[in-house]
Amino acid sequence: MAKNYFYNLLLTLANLLFPILSFPYVSRVLGPEGIGKVQFIFSFSQYFALVASIGIPVYGMQQVAKHRHDLEARSKVFSELIAIYLLSTVCLFLLYLSVIFAFPYFHADMNIYLAASLMVLLGFSYIDWLFTGMEEFKSIAIRAVLFKIIGLGLLYSFVGERSDFRIYLYIMMFSFLGNNILSFFLIRGKVRPIFSGLQLKQHLMPLFFILGTSLASSMYTDMDTVLLGFLSNDKTVGLYTAAVKLSKITIPFVTSMTVILMPKVSNDFAERNLAEVQKNIDQTFRFLIFFAVPMAFGLALLAPEFLALFSGNEFLPASNSMRLLSLLPLIVGFGHFFLYMVLVPAGRNKEMFFCVVGGVIVSLVLNVLLIPHFQEVGSSIANVCAEIVVTLLYVYFIKQYFSFTYEWSLLVKAILSSLIFIPLIWLTRGMALSLTCTLLISISGCSVTYLGFQWVVFRNNFLSDILEFMRLKFNIGAKP
Repeated sequence: MAKNYFYNLLLTLANLLFPILSFPYVSRVLGPEGIGKVQFIFSFSQYFALVASIGIPVYGMQQVAKHRHDLEARSKVFSELIAIYLLSTVCLFLLYLSVIFAFPYFHADMNIYLAASLMVLLGFSYIDWLFTGMEEFKSIAIRAVLFKIIGLGLLYSFVGERSDFRIYLYIMMFSFLGNNILSFFLIRGKVRPIFSGLQLKQHLMPLFFILGTSLASSMYTDMDTVLLGFLSNDKTVGLYTAAVKLSKITIPFVTSMTVILMPKVSNDFAERNLAEVQKNIDQTFRFLIFFAVPMAFGLALLAPEFLALFSGNEFLPASNSMRLLSLLPLIVGFGHFFLYMVLVPAGRNKEMFFCVVGGVIVSLVLNVLLIPHFQEVGSSIANVCAEIVVTLLYVYFIKQYFSFTYEWSLLVKAILSSLIFIPLIWLTRGMALSLTCTLLISISGCSVTYLGFQWVVFRNNFLSDILEFMRLKFNIGAKP
């Protein structure tokens, strides 16, 4: 377990650092228009790839976790799911080609859309669900970090002008697909491919429910970019992309505990060990509240500074969007928590589907109504509202089946501890320092103050609990 925490921490840090190192550079080189064009094309192809996945990444993880000690059963499940994945990939690839050739909207950039079709055609190569189900986070982390480093080097080497937006897209595709393809060469000993006696039909019904859930979920998390592209222009998409990227940069961290514990919680549900599930829920809930609330406050209050530093002054009009989207680390964190700590491990696929359908309806209605009048701000409002609706629906359905408890008082204490950020940041801005100094002093001051309030005023010893946990897990300071 200690190694899993270490490698997941490594992956989380990579997911945090890569946008910090890449986006400031590429946004200044390509500008809002270039960023918007690339993001639209990437999101459009990814949407087809998501449909082609037919819910296998989530369902596959569940099935592999159940059979991770049985090579024969695990190999059979893997072979059946890959066969389904290949069939759906061919169908969606043909549909993607039909769409881009049939509609004149895509003809001006036909070559780029054809190149992006590889994201659909090779989508089946994503098999991290196998490694997650087997709790082998080392392979996932090392591959991800390796390709992020290579992608960063390619980005700095070959993207230098505004006309290089195509190269930027190709580098994104290489980082994504290269990682996936390499994973196929690492499955030896984990599964044995089976080509006969496969029973595909048994998986279709649960897969369709999860597909519906994933598809609907993407419509209020990814389709906002696609709708914004159709209803506005590349510059607006670029502004929105900058706000979304900066607002979501901390999400991998606040959801990292859930990623590690999900396979274990799946086993606990299978064994009806709800007391152990409650224990893991308590641990993850405290982690989420402790970090997500101050991060949301910091992103909202320092939105102009973050945009100016990481994207450039051309992206400052996205400040209001970022202030709205700064709620995402907290809201998405809650949604991820309820989904992957309870609903997914408990196999409540039908309920998951109904929840995200609610989010889809809210997202589509609000995007269509708000984008024409408020552009990227309209998409931001729709994004946040959809996430809130989905999270509330998760809570509703969980209460119908389980009686888990949550220490909601921690949320109030975290909010009160974060309110001090407002005068601190206001005073720091009044010092008229450089942009970098303003951010560093604000972040440092707010962090120290938040920890002080939590520790002294509310007697929250969670930080010391974390340090003690890490010491025990990694035997830090243990005697030989």
